[in-house]
Order: sequence, then C-alpha cells, then structure tokens
Amino acid sequence: MGDFGTIVTAMITPFQADGSINYDVVAKLADYLVNNGTDALVVCGTTGESPALSWEEEYQLFVEVLQTVSGKAKVIAGCGSNYTKEAIAATQKAAKIGVHGSLQVVPYYNKPPQAGLYKHFQAIAESCPDLPMMLYNIPGRTGQNLLPETVVQLSEIDNIVAIKEASGNLDQVSEIRRLTPKEFQIYAGDDSLTLPMLAIGAEGVVSVASHLVGNQLQEMIRAFRLGKMQIATDIHLELFPLFKALFLTTNPIPIKAALKLQGWEVGSTRPPLCEADTDVLNKLEPVMQKLNLI
Repeated sequence: MGDFGTIVTAMITPFQADGSINYDVVAKLADYLVNNGTDALVVCGTTGESPALSWEEEYQLFVEVLQTVSGKAKVIAGCGSNYTKEAIAATQKAAKIGVHGSLQVVPYYNKPPQAGLYKHFQAIAESCPDLPMMLYNIPGRTGQNLLPETVVQLSEIDNIVAIKEASGNLDQVSEIRRLTPKEFQIYAGDDSLTLPMLAIGAEGVVSVASHLVGNQLQEMIRAFRLGKMQIATDIHLELFPLFKALFLTTNPIPIKAALKLQGWEVGSTRPPLCEADTDVLNKLEPVMQKLNLI
C-alpha cells in the first residue's frame, strides 16, 4: 500500500491575474511534470498554497489533476488541518474520487502534545482505512515537532505508510529509520537534503525543485542506488545552488518566479504572500541560467 515512487512533486497552484485558479495551466503543468521525472504529485500542500485555498477549490484541484495524470502518476491530496474533524471530512471526500493517498501535516498553531498528535493522525487514518497516508513533519511552519517515537507508533497503523520529514534534523531521520519497519517510507522534505537522507534510508524526496529539474533528480537517485556515488554527488552539488535559491524567501514565492522566468503563466501567490522582489530575482535568474533552465 502506498508506493509513491522516488520523486514526489509538491505542485504549485497556478492563478489567473484576478487571483482565481487557472485550471488550464494546472492541467498543462501536471502533464509536464509527470513527463519530466515526477512519480507522484502532492496537490494542495505547502507549495500549493493550501492555507489560501478554500476546501472547494482544493477538491476541484484534486479532480482536475486526477483527470489529467490518470494512469501516469499518483496523486496525493493535501487534506491536513489543525482541526481533526475537518481533516477527516476533507480526506474522506478526496478518497471518494480516487486519489492515491493523503498528505497530513502536523496540526499548526494549536501545538498539540505528542499524545494529541498520535490521536489526530490515528483518527484520520481510521476514517479512511484503505487510503495510504503520508505524515508531514515541518516544525518551522507548524510550531510542533513530530518526534520519532510518535512516528514509530503511527507506523504501526496499516495505512500510515510514509513521512515527509522536513525538520532538517538528520539525527531525527536516522532514529525514525532505525525504529520503523523497512516498508515505512521516508521522504526528504528539503531538496538539498535528498542525497544525505538517501544515505540513511530515505526513499526519495517531496520536491519543489522537481518543477525544474525532475529528470536530474531521478538521475541522481538512480546513480545513488547503483552505487555510483561520485555521479550522485556531482549532480547534487551542481543543483545545490538552485535548491538554495528556491528558498531565498518563503516557499512558493521563488518557485513561482522561476516558472514565470521559463514562460509559465502561473500568476502570483495569494495574499498574505507576495511577489518575489528584485533581490530574489537577481539571485535566482543567474542560477537558472547556469543550469540552462532559461
């Protein structure tokens, strides 16, 4: 249950000039991604600006992307919430249309203790027992860290099959890998940590950079698995400036700017996020030029 592949793209949400969702570009971008290195798409995650989307908009995005990539890639629905009943309702609705999994973020702002986190994820999993779940730990945004011992407990629930680990703490990732079954999949939550996390047992990455370099990321992971460590390291180091440039300011501001530099009509971010400023653009553009991305 729940093999999501190695490159999972955390897909942006394109907008029109008036701020409404541009579903034509949603479809074009989803199709492009699955033909350029992406094994699965996270729809309505952090990079998709989920905090600024209505539940109805999110549901429509799930429908659109499922129809576009049917049979070519898996779709993971970002259904997380800091209110357990709301997360359950969103997950059940997404499951009915055939998404392949759900991404469930650590509840934000209310900072539940570990026992509360366990009960939150347990309740969502039990509400959709046939839908694989990926946990999402990103303490920098949620204010709470999902500890390894809690992940271990959650991994014992049949349909909790993976975690996107974006704490940036490799010791924590090592502890999760040491204590969870080998079937439990760990994904890097930061592009720059993909290769280091592969070395300690990660499956792949939930990626932002894969909008631009999905094929290169696949090549890096293949090289690692074939024991061609120098090739994998060379690709990592070549792409490292891009990984950092895409986080010069709050995600997804830089990746949307990068896609616009490539000619994609993805629009701006929704308030309270804003456009990339001149300083970000002046640093991002030469990095992309050096990699022949523009």
